[in-house]
Amino acid sequence: MIKKWTYFSGLIVLITLISSGFKAFEPEKLEGFHVENDEVITYLVSTKEENEKVNFNFPFTGKSFVGFKQAVAIKESSGLYGLVNSFGYMGKYQFGKSTLRMIGIHNTADFLKNPALQEKAFKALLSLNKWELRDEIRRYEGRIINGVKITESGLLAAAHLGGAGSVRSYLRSNGRDGFSDGFGTSLKSYIKKFGGYDTTNIIASADVKVKMK
Repeated sequence: MIKKWTYFSGLIVLITLISSGFKAFEPEKLEGFHVENDEVITYLVSTKEENEKVNFNFPFTGKSFVGFKQAVAIKESSGLYGLVNSFGYMGKYQFGKSTLRMIGIHNTADFLKNPALQEKAFKALLSLNKWELRDEIRRYEGRIINGVKITESGLLAAAHLGGAGSVRSYLRSNGRDGFSDGFGTSLKSYIKKFGGYDTTNIIASADVKVKMK
């Protein structure tokens, strides 16, 4: 009788303990993180019009001459003034020694260390190439050759790549006489990539030299 009573008592205690484990917990309120029943919540979400007016103030050069210079520099050297490639072309715009001598620069060591001089050299070569290609620019600008529209900036960039003579041959052969540099970059790709920029500020000149200061 005692054993049976002990058995039932233990069973009751066990059931009580188990059932207590399934009781719902009272939700704990954290001060500052709960909302009362009578509170009104206001959500502040920006409208579509407000989002469209956000100004991130990113520099945008577009098709300006600055944009042209930046685009050419990124293509040529990733914008690195001190770069010399495996063919010996130097600087931000990748000049060869003979081209530098043509515009009056003979000290290549100074050239590599002088960003201002490199910028002058780039503009000087553009002036010279614009003079060399003045007839071609007038005759071919706006025409389509090999599926690419011919523009002044595209021709000047192509001349920077392969020389004015190569560009002249390309145009007069209607794109059949093409040029590619040591890396396989073609005149056509430059005419296309750098087309439509504003290079009107470049004055064509047959005798342009960079003055060292």
